[in-house]
Amino acid sequence: MAEVIRLATLTDAPRILKLTHRAYESIRELGLDFPAASADLNMVENNINLNRCYILLIDNVIISTVSVAKAESVRKVIDYPYDFPFIWWFATDPSYERKGIGGRLLDEVEAIIRRDLQASAVTLATSTRHPWLIDMYKRRGYELVFESEKGERGNSVILKKNL
Repeated sequence: MAEVIRLATLTDAPRILKLTHRAYESIRELGLDFPAASADLNMVENNINLNRCYILLIDNVIISTVSVAKAESVRKVIDYPYDFPFIWWFATDPSYERKGIGGRLLDEVEAIIRRDLQASAVTLATSTRHPWLIDMYKRRGYELVFESEKGERGNSVILKKNL
């Protein structure tokens, strides 16, 4: 079983879109308006072009993806008072949940952010209405640092992890 983590290319976009739709099904069922939950191919391609979109493949099948955005991109979507890299569009194939795959990808991306971007911290956001994501990120060392009420998406929290 060959596992590879690399930056996504535009040729990966259709497979990333399928993965994201499967992974965000529960988000849609909760009625949360995460942009990735209703993404189309153009949005995925823009994400790949504008951000650092990483994928984890097993035997050439995309199993997990996560993107790292710049602060100015994030400010277009939520109140964001920081200049740290921002993690978003994190998704793992539901058939691989609870196997550590997404965690391995996130660990590697956090290491890349520390090493290549020389950032001292990383941030991410989620909805206050999600039943378990905040706790999951807290277990990974993230701390709640900001709550936003911007936009139609309702309240969101920003969590930060020192690297």
